[in-house]
Amino acid sequence: MKNRIMRSVICLIVLWLAACSSLFPTPIAKLLEDPRSFEGKQVQVSGVVVESISILVLKYFVVQDDTGEITVITQRPLPRKGEKVKVYGKIQEAFSLGDQQLIVLSEDPGKQ
Repeated sequence: MKNRIMRSVICLIVLWLAACSSLFPTPIAKLLEDPRSFEGKQVQVSGVVVESISILVLKYFVVQDDTGEITVITQRPLPRKGEKVKVYGKIQEAFSLGDQQLIVLSEDPGKQ
């Protein structure tokens, strides 16, 4: 009986930790170091807006945390430079040319 209760408690803790991991921001450096493992997956980043640009129909801003910075493509109104933000979205490769590549976060407009 004690073993069954202990296994149930351990399973609940593991499930809870897995659910909570999606609540915490992923360090930007981790996303940029291994973008293939995050491609197409929903992630969250948190940081300060260091750049904000709108060119015709393309709107993007750059978020910086303690580990690095990433470009965020959005359809929503742009945040102000210096604003602290949390962004949910999917990692994508914008372009690759030789050994250079641009990894971006495509913001999910339904999540805030």
